[in-house]
Amino acid sequence: MSTQLGLRDRKKAATRAALADAAAELAREHGLHEVTADAIAARAGVSTRTFHNYFASKEEAVLVHFEGLIETWIDLLRHRPADEPIMSSLEECAVGLVTDPQWSFDDISTCVAFVEEGSGNESRHIEVAKRSSQLLVDVIAERTGTDPTTDIYPNLVHYVSLGAIKSAIEMSMASSASSPEDLIREAFELLRRGLS
Repeated sequence: MSTQLGLRDRKKAATRAALADAAAELAREHGLHEVTADAIAARAGVSTRTFHNYFASKEEAVLVHFEGLIETWIDLLRHRPADEPIMSSLEECAVGLVTDPQWSFDDISTCVAFVEEGSGNESRHIEVAKRSSQLLVDVIAERTGTDPTTDIYPNLVHYVSLGAIKSAIEMSMASSASSPEDLIREAFELLRRGLS
């Protein structure tokens, strides 16, 4: 019985992930405004009713995909060498994400653009952003031996590193003159120099 429940849960998780991935793929190909629940369901090989069993909207499905991207990045950070300086760890994780074939740069760009433009479900956006930020701050605090409730350091590192990564990704989206990897490395080098 417990094995059957475990299998059922795994199938549900796989269906949810397939729908979230399909939503992100279609948003990348056509723009979110052109995507429909029917199209997402068709891409994932399920019925539209099944889509609505898992998600209230297409925006929510893309957000779930985006959360997966953030969790992957946080996992990369968690497994960096313990003695590596935190800014170097964050830089290597960011570079790893934009160069990993599992995540296309278009996919990352779509997620960034989606979060920037917002959607009809602002409360869900805020919830995802707060949860993701807290996860990242907690990992930074853990790796630096600081307390995120009393030390500004992990919070500050979180914001400046994400700002550097976001700036690099947005610049790369706007122009193909430099690769995302080169821009991320340049941004972190500027941070190390105190932006002087």
